[in-house]
Amino acid sequence: MRRRGMAAVGIACSVALVLSACGSDDEDSGSSGGGGDSGGTRADGPVDVGILTSLSGPGAAAAAGSIRGAQARFDSYDGECKDVEINIVQADDTSSAQGALAGTQKLVQQDDVFAMINVSAFFYGASPYVTGQASDVPVFGGAWDGAPEWTATDDNMFNSAFVPDLGTVTEIPGTFFRDQGATKVAGIAYVSPSSQAGLEVGLASMEAAGLEVGYTNNSVQFGSTDVGPLVLGILESGDDAVYTTINFDTSLALVAGLRQAGWDGVFTSPTGYGADLLGSDVAVDIGQGVIFSNSFVPVENDTPATQELSAALQEQGNESGIPGFYESQGWFGADLLLYGLEKAGCDADQAGLISTLQETDDWDSNGLYPIPVPQTTNDYDETCLFYLQLEGDGFVPLNDGEPFCGAPIN
Repeated sequence: MRRRGMAAVGIACSVALVLSACGSDDEDSGSSGGGGDSGGTRADGPVDVGILTSLSGPGAAAAAGSIRGAQARFDSYDGECKDVEINIVQADDTSSAQGALAGTQKLVQQDDVFAMINVSAFFYGASPYVTGQASDVPVFGGAWDGAPEWTATDDNMFNSAFVPDLGTVTEIPGTFFRDQGATKVAGIAYVSPSSQAGLEVGLASMEAAGLEVGYTNNSVQFGSTDVGPLVLGILESGDDAVYTTINFDTSLALVAGLRQAGWDGVFTSPTGYGADLLGSDVAVDIGQGVIFSNSFVPVENDTPATQELSAALQEQGNESGIPGFYESQGWFGADLLLYGLEKAGCDADQAGLISTLQETDDWDSNGLYPIPVPQTTNDYDETCLFYLQLEGDGFVPLNDGEPFCGAPIN
C-alpha cells in the first residue's frame, strides 16, 4: 500500500537542471570516505561532513544560505548524540554538473568526509559517482536536482524531502488555482527536462480542474531576467493566472513586467518564501500578492518545531528567522544525518548508518514535516503543499496554515 506523502513538486521543478548525468570514470575513487573492511570511518571522534553547493557561478547568490542552514542545525542540536563534534567541509559545484562531480570527488577523496549533504541543483552530475565509486559515503539531500538515483531505496543516498514524481499529475495545482478564481493559466518553465516536466504535469492538473491553458514557454534560460517576450505572450493570450517552475529571481522580473503592464492576476512561485526576499525592499514591493508554495510547515505557523528552526537561524544571523530555500535544505540534510546517528548509534560507522537509514520511515524533522519522510519507498498516495501570500512585509499562510493536499489523477 502506498504511503501518504508530501512531495515538494514545485520546488523540484523550479531549481533542478536535469540535462544529463555527467558521470566520469576517468578518475579512480581512491579513498572513498575513509572506508575500510570494518565498514568505514566511525563517528566516535570529530566528524567531517561535506556540503556541496554553489559557491561560485550564477547559482551562488541563491545558494548562499546552504551552509548557514546546516550549521544552524548542528549548533542547535541537543539530542543524545550532542557530544559528537561535527565540522563542515565545503565544496563548490561551480553552478555546473561537471563542477558538482569535481566537488564531490574532492569531498570524498581529498577531504575524506564521513558523510555528505547535497544542496546543489547540479548534483545529477555527481550522483552516478556517489552510488558507484563512493557508495560507502552516506549522502543526504532533497531530490530536487532530478538525479534518478534518489528514487532508489537500497543505496547510500537518503531523501531529506519527499521525492517528486514528475510523471504524475496531482490534484493540487489545478484545484488551488481554480479556488483562487483563475480561468486561463499561462505556464513558464526553464529549458531543462525537470522544469519542463514539472510544467507539463502542472498544466495537466489545470486542465483536469476545468481551467484553460494559455500561453506556454518552457525554454527560459536558468536565472534569466529577460522576460519581455514572456510578458507579451501572457498579455496577448489573455491569461489571468501564471504557473511557474522557475526560480524567484526570474519570477520577480516577470511579475514586475506584468504589473507594469497593468496585469492583476494569480501568480504562484515554487521558490522565494524566506528571509532572502524580505531582505530586499524592491522584491517586497514588487512581490505583493504573489503566492508561494512551500513543502514544510511555515515559520508563521509558530509550532514548537518552527520556533526551534527560527531561533537557530537567528543565532546564525538570519534576522527574521524565516529560512530561504537553500537554508532549509541545509537544515534538513543536517537533521536527517543527526537522526540517523541517533538510530544507528552515536559512534556508528558509515556502513551501519547507511543500513540503518535504509530501514527507517519515521523521520519528520521534529515536526517540520506534517508526516514522516519514508526511506523505504517514494511511492506516495497523496501530496501536499503549504501556500503563503506576500502581504506587506511578511508572508500570510493560506488555508489557516493547513497544507493543501491532493491525490494523483489517473
